[in-house]
Amino acid sequence: QVQLVESGGGLVQAGASLRLSCAASGRTSTSLVMGWFRQAPEKEREFVAAITWDGISSISTTRFTISRNNAENTVYLQMNSLKPEDTGVYYCAASRTLPYPGRRANGYEYWGQGTQVTVSS
Repeated sequence: QVQLVESGGGLVQAGASLRLSCAASGRTSTSLVMGWFRQAPEKEREFVAAITWDGISSISTTRFTISRNNAENTVYLQMNSLKPEDTGVYYCAASRTLPYPGRRANGYEYWGQGTQVTVSS
């Protein structure tokens, strides 16, 4: 099992930046593909970013950057120029099976509890 704990969410004004962190523990390995998804009220969970162990990434917007520290089993999501539509619960996810930074939620076996990001206008 892999446990994921997100942190770094909060309430910010439009245009601000936030950095989310996700710490992995348990049966972790550097081969895990790590991802971020978000879910706004009454909307489906959507892809934000993902990264392989060797740094190949996929991202939904150039305002965000994903990175990871394999030595610390941590993945980061740097979010800049935040907009009200970025509001939602941000979830960290991990996959042992994906060979690439997948964009579909059903490709990830492990999920964190989520951290709330609220962007006011």
